[in-house]
Amino acid sequence: MDKSKIDRSMYQKAKVEASEKEHIAAPASTMLADAWIRLKKNKAAVVALFILVAIILLAIFAPIFSKYSFRDTDYNNVYGLPSAAHIFGADQFGRDLWVRTWMGTRISLMIALVAAILDLVVGVLYGAVSALFGGKVDAVMQRIIEVLVGIPSLIIVILFLMAFPAGVGTIIAALSITGWVNMARLVRAEILKLKNQEFVLASQVLGTSKFNIIMKDLIPNTVSVIVINVMFTIPSAIFTEAFLSFIGIGLAEPQASLGVLINGGYQVLRMYPHVLVFPAIVIVLIMVCFSILGDGLRDALDPQMRK
Repeated sequence: MDKSKIDRSMYQKAKVEASEKEHIAAPASTMLADAWIRLKKNKAAVVALFILVAIILLAIFAPIFSKYSFRDTDYNNVYGLPSAAHIFGADQFGRDLWVRTWMGTRISLMIALVAAILDLVVGVLYGAVSALFGGKVDAVMQRIIEVLVGIPSLIIVILFLMAFPAGVGTIIAALSITGWVNMARLVRAEILKLKNQEFVLASQVLGTSKFNIIMKDLIPNTVSVIVINVMFTIPSAIFTEAFLSFIGIGLAEPQASLGVLINGGYQVLRMYPHVLVFPAIVIVLIMVCFSILGDGLRDALDPQMRK
């Protein structure tokens, strides 16, 4: 049609009432903003989050601003009771338990956090590659996982710690040997559901590399599963480290971790219960709060919960 023959006088601008104009029922929001709004409605998860933040801050700053060191001994105050000078009391060498408890919490949290990050990186990439490539690649990668799952992880960790000198790095490496397996299986299951979706097929048609499809299309759509699994991995790693130190194959004196402190307090529980009570309270709070927060994040990040 020849546009020069159009008579513009035949047309006039339509007038629409403001009430009839298209409007958005809710303000624009992102997935994380929606998740935070839903999380705030879960009072237990919010309380757990604040308790964890307080524990982390104390673990970072309490040893720094205390006049005592976690190594300083005072044989005139052996098994001293809690007081204004020593808030949590003292241990068998007169060392301040307030500083040692928070130093031990710092070490335990650091071990758990680094192990969780390694599990996250290895597990997510392994599961994503296995699911996206499929075929023989997926079959071989899954057989490797089945072999690792068939061997009790605790046995692998104990054998690793017996073969190498105990230390923070050794424990992190031991926890990371099989810790990523569960993450890999969860991510693989999620990506198998996503790999045939239209947005993935569109990226493949446009010639996007498999690496970019994994990093930009698939992994962002599995973030809820990843975050929730990490929230349960951290307390599990803390408990495992505490158990290994408690039975004597993890960290040892004079190093401080929650497992070392609980082991020392267990030996004098009847005579000096305060040596065990305070580290035990801290580890229980960490385990319970991470569990509650993980449940809250599971509901908050669930897209079906969005209204």
